[in-house]
Amino acid sequence: MKLNNLLNGIKTLSICGDANGDVTALSFDSRTVFNGSMFIAVDGNSSDGHQYISKAIENGAKYIVYQNGDCRFDGVTTIKVENSRRVLAMLADNFYDHPSSKLNLVGITGTNGKTTTVTLLYQLFHSLGYACGLLSTIANYIDGKKIDTDHTTPDPIAINALLAEMVDKGCEYCFMEVSSHSLDQDRVYGLNYKVAIFSNLTHDHLDYHKTFAEYLRCKKIFFDNLDENACALVNIDDKNGEIMLQNTKAHQYRYSSRTLADFHCKIIEQSLDGMLLEIDGTQFWSKFIGGHNAYNLLAVYGTAVLLGADKSDVIVKMSALGSVSGRLEYIRGGRDITAVVDYAHTPDALQNALKTLHEAGKDRELICVFGCGGDRDKTKRPEMGEIAAKMANRVIVTSDNPRTEDPETIIADIKAGMDLKARAKSLFITDRKEAIRTAIALANEGAIILVAGKGHEDYQIIGKIKHHFDDKEVIREAFEEIQ
Repeated sequence: MKLNNLLNGIKTLSICGDANGDVTALSFDSRTVFNGSMFIAVDGNSSDGHQYISKAIENGAKYIVYQNGDCRFDGVTTIKVENSRRVLAMLADNFYDHPSSKLNLVGITGTNGKTTTVTLLYQLFHSLGYACGLLSTIANYIDGKKIDTDHTTPDPIAINALLAEMVDKGCEYCFMEVSSHSLDQDRVYGLNYKVAIFSNLTHDHLDYHKTFAEYLRCKKIFFDNLDENACALVNIDDKNGEIMLQNTKAHQYRYSSRTLADFHCKIIEQSLDGMLLEIDGTQFWSKFIGGHNAYNLLAVYGTAVLLGADKSDVIVKMSALGSVSGRLEYIRGGRDITAVVDYAHTPDALQNALKTLHEAGKDRELICVFGCGGDRDKTKRPEMGEIAAKMANRVIVTSDNPRTEDPETIIADIKAGMDLKARAKSLFITDRKEAIRTAIALANEGAIILVAGKGHEDYQIIGKIKHHFDDKEVIREAFEEIQ
């Protein structure tokens, strides 16, 4: 692409060198640069891209975008901007010919429910006969083709490349998770959303954001940046829902299970097999359970209606929607024991999962196996310990992804939230495999075992190394041993 076309709509402070050349690729990683590439020096969280400008030029970069200091090299065009991180997103949008404007792009932000909601939207619109794309924590999909992912929200170049491929493959819709990190880092800046959803805001990511107020501010960026053609759909049962709508130019819509709203639902009855749900006066049976999933389904319904889908068709298709990997995913074994794998890794998510299983399981014994991730928000650990001890009959605290922290220290942080009575009914087993096996061995007939924290993940990060570990595999092996 010609440089002058690539810079269309982008304010530059200075351009030194040939402004009429061809840019062959974009990169913010000097290791991936090749001849004719443009390297964008981004001041990141762990390193400053300006330190790698010389390396990028060695590898063939002919164009450098930067924001700090003065940058001049013979035979290289340098472009100074005010904010290279934001310009990176704008360049990616231009380079791939504005793909988000050619799709019905739907994004959801919030602490919990993002993965379930976008996955169900993808399933729903696929069942309605549309070619769709999905960008999620679990995986990315382009019209049925799976692409593995390492981040909830990819970088701007990867996002726009995926969206462009979706357009090329004939997709009409794309559903994506929008993390607070991506909003803070301008990874989704400039994308053209048709619908933006807010699910909820609870305790998480304070290792990154430091304060809840900053976490809230980053979420609100999503709605502040919407244009007047977009729709903002928020959960007003969360006190932060109305805050998201302040200052947005988008059309405003609300959903609730407690009060009058544009979209409303209530649970009529539920068991471990599903729930009878009423949405806007129409009842249908869902394979999902729990109040949090009622909200997820309501967000799916509201979004589909805002996108023009027929209400009756949506209800019919929603009744057939299946489970999402690692989200209250059941595995049944001997002695009528049910193990449930869930990604719950925040206090609110753990509480929701335990509350749901307690209500659906009636008088069954409820065992909770969980841990907390290392090198992440430490303040939620004692809170999660308190919640688990209060809501489960027995608790087994174990490792999650300890990363570079001592697993025993993480467990001690969780234990600090438990009183003496709670500790007496708890076990502390560092080895996650042994913890799961112990839970199944100790479980009474008909018990429910919640294995929380890792969900869909098939690995465990110890130190800086990923080791294969799948909660579901361990559970099935343990069930075979008690047959």
